Amino acid sequence: MAKYLVIVESPAKVKTIKKFLGSNYEVMASQGHIRDLPKSQLGVDVDNDYEPKYITIRGKGDILAALRKEAKKADKVYLATDPDREGEAISWHLAKALKLEDKDIYRITFNEITKNAVKASIKNARKIDMNLVDAQQSRRVLDRMVGYRISPLLWAKIKRGLSAGRVQSVALRIICDREDEINSFIPDEYWTIDADVNIKGEKNTVKAKFYGDENGKIDVKNGEQAEKIIEEVKKSDFSVESVKHGEKIKKVPLAFTTSTLQQEAAKQLNFATQKTMRLAQQLYEGVDIAGRGTIGIITYLRTDSTRIADEAVAAAAQYIGEQYGEEYVGTVHDTKEKKKIQDAHEAIRPTDISLSPAIIKDSLSRDQFRLYQLIWKRFTASQMSPAIYETASVKIAAGKYRFSVSASKIKFDGFLSVYKDDDEKSENKALIHGISEESQVSLADVKGEQHFTQPPAHFTEATLVRMLEEKGIGRPSTYAPTITTILARHYITKEKKNLYVTELGQVVNNIMMKSFPIIVDAEFTANMESLLDMVGEGMVEWKSIVRNFYPDLHEAVEAANRELESVKIEDQLSDEFCE
Repeated sequence: MAKYLVIVESPAKVKTIKKFLGSNYEVMASQGHIRDLPKSQLGVDVDNDYEPKYITIRGKGDILAALRKEAKKADKVYLATDPDREGEAISWHLAKALKLEDKDIYRITFNEITKNAVKASIKNARKIDMNLVDAQQSRRVLDRMVGYRISPLLWAKIKRGLSAGRVQSVALRIICDREDEINSFIPDEYWTIDADVNIKGEKNTVKAKFYGDENGKIDVKNGEQAEKIIEEVKKSDFSVESVKHGEKIKKVPLAFTTSTLQQEAAKQLNFATQKTMRLAQQLYEGVDIAGRGTIGIITYLRTDSTRIADEAVAAAAQYIGEQYGEEYVGTVHDTKEKKKIQDAHEAIRPTDISLSPAIIKDSLSRDQFRLYQLIWKRFTASQMSPAIYETASVKIAAGKYRFSVSASKIKFDGFLSVYKDDDEKSENKALIHGISEESQVSLADVKGEQHFTQPPAHFTEATLVRMLEEKGIGRPSTYAPTITTILARHYITKEKKNLYVTELGQVVNNIMMKSFPIIVDAEFTANMESLLDMVGEGMVEWKSIVRNFYPDLHEAVEAANRELESVKIEDQLSDEFCE
């Protein structure tokens, strides 16, 4: 009987996948990368056309020996590492380390760990995609060059243990720039004026907001101007100038990408990005569900695509029709993609929509349940009908001045029956029913209030992820590690969700800005990401990027070594007395 070996990355997947494949399949885990660049040196031969020098990672010898032993016995070896560039590279390293001949390599990928997906992937085995491997190699080599050439300089000029990185240094700069904006912000004064008006036939007074006069909008800049308007309004007769009724459609949200999941989990569940990724990894790799055994309950968690597989769309339509009614089934699905989407990825969604959060609650930890519920609700909402509001917009005249009242009421809740975001909770104002242009209105009270414009907010992890994504810096797999690194290096601190730059962070950023302006240039880094994507598509040769990059970096490091003065940063002493 033929024997097959399937190699995955994570030990957590082994049990799940073994169950799907039967007795003639052995499933083993590489536990991530098997080979990497050495820790003790640059590991890239700059004199020999930038050839990387890979070695077996320390501590991985036993795993590699066990894999070799099984690979020898197997008729076929299936490399089932993650379905992204990193996973493709791990498969390539495994093929090299296990000395597999080209004819023996069967690369399989699946976007979800379910029986159908895993079995289908075995039928569709392919060769290793060297374009994807090279995209990962070029990223790894560039990151290594930046880290290993600039970090020693920071050690020499500031203190040991610091690091620079191709993406982390840009993230630090973005946070420092925001801090500078906040510090240099000069607030402007402005006033709002609200009138409480009685409308005949309405029980309660209605709050109308000051808009301007008959010629258009007026911005109220100071107390004197506000006082003058209020005095005139008090003497004026009030009347309804116009009433407009309409409908507003609230579009369905798209299913989650890595970045939007991290943002919503931070906003709604107060999870740090790293925690969100750890929990999502558990839900993807497999959870023991009562009556079902171990199955992956969400699709792959590192993605910047909002695409949904046709069979998932069909299953969702059937489920929503049965559970909520046919009128709730969505018809329009926004599948417009950004340019930089990785391969055939889908959005993050439940692998089986019929596994509602309530059904599997007892099989999950509290935090797993909260994250799964968020993913399930968002995906279900993305496949439903839009919500429809009735709206009323009323313009009230007070002499020459104008006030406005707008109100809305849900006419059809659509996707809101499943998924409400924070903006939604404050939006449901009762419609003013009986109001028309003939309605009699009178002033009950009018007040002015002073305000000042606010500086931009400090970044939180969620808003930093959004900014990195908008600027095209990093990729889904890099957001969480980037933030974790700059926190661990004490370049930034986190207080009540907000990120603040430390003195050390400021000093490191100043050195990077002065000596390595290109490295911390957001546009340069985004262009580099696009080039790496082009390597993945087979349009650019990976070494050509490295050949163009390294000589300039080398020159900048040499110049910085000569010209930069040392900066002394004292270690912060703790209040604890050490025996």
